[in-house]
Amino acid sequence: MGEGYGAAVAERLYLFVQFEFPWELGPPDGRYLLRSRLDGEPERVLVLETLGAQRRAGALARARARAGASGEAENEPTPVPVARASVVDPVPVAAERQAQAWLNGMDHEREVAGAAAALNRMLYFHRIASADPYAREVSPWQALAIRAGWAEGEQIAGGSWRFARELAPSRPRGSSRRRWPGGRAQAAALRSAERLAALLAARAAPLQCEELALRARLDLDEGRLRHAATQLERAFAAALPELRGEGREDLAIRIAELEKLRSGVAAQALAARPESEQDPQEEVVRHALERLEAALRARAAYGPTG
Repeated sequence: MGEGYGAAVAERLYLFVQFEFPWELGPPDGRYLLRSRLDGEPERVLVLETLGAQRRAGALARARARAGASGEAENEPTPVPVARASVVDPVPVAAERQAQAWLNGMDHEREVAGAAAALNRMLYFHRIASADPYAREVSPWQALAIRAGWAEGEQIAGGSWRFARELAPSRPRGSSRRRWPGGRAQAAALRSAERLAALLAARAAPLQCEELALRARLDLDEGRLRHAATQLERAFAAALPELRGEGREDLAIRIAELEKLRSGVAAQALAARPESEQDPQEEVVRHALERLEAALRARAAYGPTG
């Protein structure tokens, strides 16, 4: 596909994974080539299309006109646009049976995760290019629909396809299938709801390390290892005094574990600096982050969270 995308002949079929999200992703609609090296071949072609934007604008105008005439606003929710993102393999297959074999034998979780990672790389670059701190990555679990299939070049450029199959969205990392009644997933959801209520009522306050750990997790999951190592050092620097300051005896062992890990975390942050000639070690960063996350989960699970 690549630069010759528009000239694809009919017998060339392009494999894709496609997401639909109930909000605009940020970058303008169009086709984008994703490369890892300046002189490299495109790894993916991303096709973005926003559906329903004109209907939304029309609905808003009509609602305002009705509100102006009656003096009351309509009680109907405002329609929202849908963003369709197609992540396309730029190397075509020559026959439909090859495309069908790919679809029948695909590892759904791996293919969806790989497509989401490519889309998130683009959205990350968009956040940097636009200097918009509110632009964000996405999770497959947030998608209204996920499908995989194949299309001719011009079909997928317009958001259509020759054949596609709906896929179940992947669950977020670390989540478990909900079991009713009881089970870890339900218990975690209840703890989350209790914590939210406490925060909203000002009976509790978030720790600085909680937000920093979340940022480190996002960077690590999206393959930004240097970012993750830097954020993790900041998370540890905040976590140790914050957790020690609460005087929680039930967390003493976990705090001691984090103290032992801190020097290794600092070494990884040094390796993440621009002037460093070495890269951080992913296994060290991942292990330390997981232990910090475990300590924060234990803090929320066993006793007051302040």
